[in-house]
Amino acid sequence: MVLELGTMITAPLAGMVLAHAGADVIKVEHPKGGDPFRSFRGGLYSPNFMAYNLGKRGVKLNLQNEAGRAAFRKLLARADVLVENYRPGVLARLGFGADEISKAYPRLIHCSVTGFGTTGPYSGRPAFDTIGLALSGIAASQLNPQDPQVMGPTISDYITGMYATYGILSALHERHRTGTGRKVEVNLLECSIAVMADYVATYTQRGITSKPLTRTAASQAFAFRCADGKLLAVHLSRHEKFWTSLITAIGRKDLDRLEKFSTRQNRIENYLELRKILGEVFITQPRMHWMGLLETNDVPFAPVNDTAEVFEDPQVKHLDPLCTVTHPTEGQVVGLRNPVRFDGARPDISAAPTLGEHNRSVLADIGYSEEDILELEKLDAI
Repeated sequence: MVLELGTMITAPLAGMVLAHAGADVIKVEHPKGGDPFRSFRGGLYSPNFMAYNLGKRGVKLNLQNEAGRAAFRKLLARADVLVENYRPGVLARLGFGADEISKAYPRLIHCSVTGFGTTGPYSGRPAFDTIGLALSGIAASQLNPQDPQVMGPTISDYITGMYATYGILSALHERHRTGTGRKVEVNLLECSIAVMADYVATYTQRGITSKPLTRTAASQAFAFRCADGKLLAVHLSRHEKFWTSLITAIGRKDLDRLEKFSTRQNRIENYLELRKILGEVFITQPRMHWMGLLETNDVPFAPVNDTAEVFEDPQVKHLDPLCTVTHPTEGQVVGLRNPVRFDGARPDISAAPTLGEHNRSVLADIGYSEEDILELEKLDAI
């Protein structure tokens, strides 16, 4: 059993990934409002909340009163894992500090997700995805310094949740051998830096400070606008055959005879000029024209899809990543399946819980009577 004291993305994502893998995940929320992501777009079941909380059971407990803390201790006694993303010191103030937990529940895997770690000059600061992007160097690799605008999906939060899951599973594997739990700690900053591994290696080994186009030039990655206004992505990587295939597909073998494009290194150094020349070619025909030629010549390419177009793509349809679940108040809700298959199959997943949806069944499992549960819910509502 996994107990999740999670809000927003990092810990809830870790909990959901474990639920996808078959764990019984119980999300513990404050009775008044629960996870702030619930009301992110109004109500108590925002799309953002649903995205990171599929497959869990939900209980509401007020850990600020003794009755709520007593119930949580009983849950901890049965749990294999506790994952939480409170700021350093919050759980300790509630009576669940790391030392207290490890002494009382020596087999428990306690995963703590923080913004910057538990010590250091930033440890008490609040942290969200953009903070991780900025401090780690990710943002500097993406932003136009002349017109800085944060864009795109969650990266730092997402990778942190995945590293938390990795840490939990590693500790569980070890516990099978030793019988002893672990305190697993991950933080947004270090996990974000981990995404920049190639940038760090390039800097420490070659002294190169990477700029927004450094990786794309080295990877020979492009995006072009076609005659119909649609965008097309091409990624040649380091393979010479893909460069040859590209210039064959677009009828520009003459580019290979120009010294500035004759080697991969030359193409990296002259990336902007090459991008301009290729862009002038792609703008002459609609996207489907180029897609046919690129596929025939085995060039790595893809249409640049918006969210609606993603799910109309033939390969995406074949993979069937969407699932429909029934929610007790929201009706039919579409979510994403687990992208990991086990023996070619993926288990079904349930909808994200309503606030306190499974209070009675979960508390009954740890010995609470119907009267006890009603009394606890009255105290939690105060």
